[in-house]
Amino acid sequence: MQDSEHFARPSNKLGFSARFAGWVIRHVQQGVGSLGDLWRTPFTSVMTILVLGISLTLPATLHLFVKNAKTVTEQWNSASEITLFLKFSVSDKSAQQLVQRLSLYPDIASVKYVSAEQALAEFKVLSGFGDALEYLDNNPLPATVLVTPTQRASQAEAAGDLLLKLEQEREVEQGKLDLEWLTRLQAMAELIEDIVIGLALLLCLSVVLIIGNTIRLAILNQKDAIAIMKLVGATDAFIQRPFLYAGIWYGILGGLVACLCVYVLGTYLSYALENLTHLYHSNFKLEGLTSSEILLLILSAIILGFSGSYISVRKHIKTIEPTAD
Repeated sequence: MQDSEHFARPSNKLGFSARFAGWVIRHVQQGVGSLGDLWRTPFTSVMTILVLGISLTLPATLHLFVKNAKTVTEQWNSASEITLFLKFSVSDKSAQQLVQRLSLYPDIASVKYVSAEQALAEFKVLSGFGDALEYLDNNPLPATVLVTPTQRASQAEAAGDLLLKLEQEREVEQGKLDLEWLTRLQAMAELIEDIVIGLALLLCLSVVLIIGNTIRLAILNQKDAIAIMKLVGATDAFIQRPFLYAGIWYGILGGLVACLCVYVLGTYLSYALENLTHLYHSNFKLEGLTSSEILLLILSAIILGFSGSYISVRKHIKTIEPTAD
């Protein structure tokens, strides 16, 4: 009895392996067959793939610009400086002591002291009035201290609190920080991000509808064949499978087209941005999609394609039934 059980177990395992292998082979065959169906209708398939790719290109491109805009705003926030104008009576020694005290603040990343003489020399170079300033008897510019907050203290509210604290120092005559500019910058970034999310949701919905309508037309074109398959005993799951794979292929190919379009647009616009940033003496370069973002875009396209085809086949294949002549 034990020997019979011992020999029966491998046969059960072999039977399961054979069933699993057959299941995999059937899915591969139907997946490849659905790709062949797309190949046999090239015009319709290419038009659908291009529409899907272009629909996905817009939110992906907007995401690309939002990502780069966040990078720029983070750089601006981290580089936002608080300018402290010192009193004219403050000596260089007292100013250096102030710099040492400020460097101990936990919300301050760096402190730079600019003497009155250095400020006047920089103003001569930048203003273009160097010759006219030579006629001045006294230096009208005070010594200044440039304070760079930490990343946490660079936000508008935290930077305002830090400015109020720094103005309490006895050597400081006045502090300056453009809080309104920082607030507007953050509000614009949040608004653009919300717009991108809204457009992405609408375009994803349009992708689902486009694929669903395409699969619906394919089902109607094969209505008679589906009725015959049901007549000979084919299940709805077996009949639906090629159409589901067709939606997945549409998603894969549409996602690849979207990645290509985003790359072309990014490359084209990067040259224009480089020319613009060069005028402002900046080395900013447009950052493209990362490999993980490309995979996420293709995966999202596959999910949308499968969702559109699933909704369509669940609705339309059940309504097709063989009729007796």
